[in-house]
Amino acid sequence: MLALRAPLYRRRIGRIALDTAACFALSALLVVSALAQDASEKAAPIKLQLNKVETAGEACRITMVIDNKGTGLKTYKVDLFAFDPEGVAQKRVAVELGPLPPKKTTVKIFDFPGIACNKVGRVLLNDVLACDGGDAAREACLERTETDTKAGLPFDR
Repeated sequence: MLALRAPLYRRRIGRIALDTAACFALSALLVVSALAQDASEKAAPIKLQLNKVETAGEACRITMVIDNKGTGLKTYKVDLFAFDPEGVAQKRVAVELGPLPPKKTTVKIFDFPGIACNKVGRVLLNDVLACDGGDAAREACLERTETDTKAGLPFDR
């Protein structure tokens, strides 16, 4: 009842202030929602699967399945090591696996030259050497990368 006795201009100013506060709250909620969606897309994994190993002459041929769940990458270059069954590093290769389209699975084939597949006991993703596309940094790409194997040899990160 007391509020009705307040002058009309004060009631209008109070109503405008309340409407403005509600607008700001809604805007903040929309911004936070957009940022959370953007962050979840940036954090989407890049899954590397060691799918198949086969001897190709004097090299071990690797078939790698790359499942990019996030944004596209123009360049995605990895540093891989092949270890023998006793755990001794044998060969190192740098492999360009890009470009990686967004939300797409691709297959790449490459060789570990000079080593037979039966001499490989495990493969290690040592580092991501290059990662270019969107706002991806090399370190962020390494964090997003997950490894898996169907080839019968361990593939670690």
